[in-house]
Amino acid sequence: MSTAGSRTVGYYVHHHGSGHAHRATAVAGELHRRGVVVTGLSSAPRPTGWPGEWVALDRDDDPAVADPGAVDATAHGRLHWVPRHHRGLARRTAQLSAWLADADPDVVVTDVSQEATLLARLHGVPVVSVVLPGRRDDAAHALGLGVSAAVVSFWPRAAHGMAPGLPADVAARLQPLGGLSRFAPDPSPVASDRAGSVVVLAGTGGGSGVLQEAAARGAAAAPDLVWRVLGPGSWSADPWAEIRAADVVVTAAGQNSLAEVAAARVPAVVVPQDRPHDEQATTGRVLADEAWPALVVDDPAGADWAGLVRRAARLDGGRWAGWVDGGAASRMADVVLGAGGRP
Repeated sequence: MSTAGSRTVGYYVHHHGSGHAHRATAVAGELHRRGVVVTGLSSAPRPTGWPGEWVALDRDDDPAVADPGAVDATAHGRLHWVPRHHRGLARRTAQLSAWLADADPDVVVTDVSQEATLLARLHGVPVVSVVLPGRRDDAAHALGLGVSAAVVSFWPRAAHGMAPGLPADVAARLQPLGGLSRFAPDPSPVASDRAGSVVVLAGTGGGSGVLQEAAARGAAAAPDLVWRVLGPGSWSADPWAEIRAADVVVTAAGQNSLAEVAAARVPAVVVPQDRPHDEQATTGRVLADEAWPALVVDDPAGADWAGLVRRAARLDGGRWAGWVDGGAASRMADVVLGAGGRP
């Protein structure tokens, strides 16, 4: 419970992928340095370096739901995931409610869940909601973002069109904070106008196969280049070092991967993956603007990979400074502390 002179923040972290946890850990570290007590709330494992408590939530998809339509998982389209009579969902909601009642937090951050946002607000707790790229104009987003005390995004203000279709009242309150990487931006990137080494961030989740196939095509088309694939079975203990050493990085259009490439100031070839709400396709369209040092590929199977990486190597990676400047975590902490005032 909050006491005089202390602040308490709950941080809901979506369990899919690693990007939400990396981002949350960076913000939680900044809040911790300011004397704030931060508790993580998630079905994902506690991230390395998390500075406070971590509440392990039950999964709301365990047991699996064979037919979401049969259990009205979206409540007639008003929410994203609330299957009827699902014990995992019931236990998860009860866990969140118990923590909210016991901890009496000043504010909750959700990255991301409209259901968690609504639950916290129904407990009288103000919420800072993170908006992801893509078309977020459905009823659930309108409701969750509409009741939030503050709405933020992790892309720069100069990246126009990242969330088309937001309700006007939400769009007016949206605060773009810039890309957030877990690594500090490279202060002295080595400029190169030739492709000698290419790192492919294939990841370990959905879509990794597409990037691995792209790497195979690229290696066949340009055998004179050194291709390094970071993916299933070949992940690096220190991907940051691999990224910084590359002349070109091939990556999907996920926020976390892009932020790390941008922090390293390395030119990129970006292959948007198929994601709900057109998340990566939207990001790809924005990156195709000439302001960013990235080439966007919509058809990796038919692409001229040798030509692509050589063209990308001639781009100025320093222009990524407009995407990641190293200040997003601090700006997010300011928003969180500004949203948690008590009467």
